[in-house]
Amino acid sequence: MKKKQREVPVQAPTLELLEAELKKEQYKRNYRRVLMSTAFSLLVVAAAAVLVAVLLLPVLQINGVSMTETLQDGDIVVALNSKKFATGDVIAFYYNNSILVKRVIAAAGDWVDIDEEGNVYVNGELLNEPYISEKALGECNIELPYQVPDGKCFVMGDHRATSIDSRNTAVGCISDSMVVGRIMVRVWPLEEMGIVK
Repeated sequence: MKKKQREVPVQAPTLELLEAELKKEQYKRNYRRVLMSTAFSLLVVAAAAVLVAVLLLPVLQINGVSMTETLQDGDIVVALNSKKFATGDVIAFYYNNSILVKRVIAAAGDWVDIDEEGNVYVNGELLNEPYISEKALGECNIELPYQVPDGKCFVMGDHRATSIDSRNTAVGCISDSMVVGRIMVRVWPLEEMGIVK
């Protein structure tokens, strides 16, 4: 014959124990809600930052030496996505699946002439160019004087001896649709950080 096991009476949890369990569950729920809210906020901020960087303020790295002394190979710059720029502004533009950076020399309708020493004349007036360290005619295969076509601008690199730019038919004049933006600020290297002139 089997012995009957003695039943141990089940005690109801105390009020303190129930309150502690309730607090744990509320903490877990609140923790999940805060975690999800934080993750969503970070995602929205990251998406906004990417949109601003791509659409409004593109960040570019300089490759090559065509803009030396103004910009060096490896510099990181921020451009303002704008089709409004003036003579002397540094712009970035698309060319053959890459982005080039040059300086605007003349606008549509202007006449550009360059002498053998590399002096640049726009509409018959010598251009004041404090941003270049040495002048050169460079890779020029266009017929001078040259009139900039409608809807385009004439660009040149600051390192005139090595820059391939509007002086050469390989690049030519730049249309507004090719422009990425006007280079505003150098952000790297830190010791060179500042406005690009």
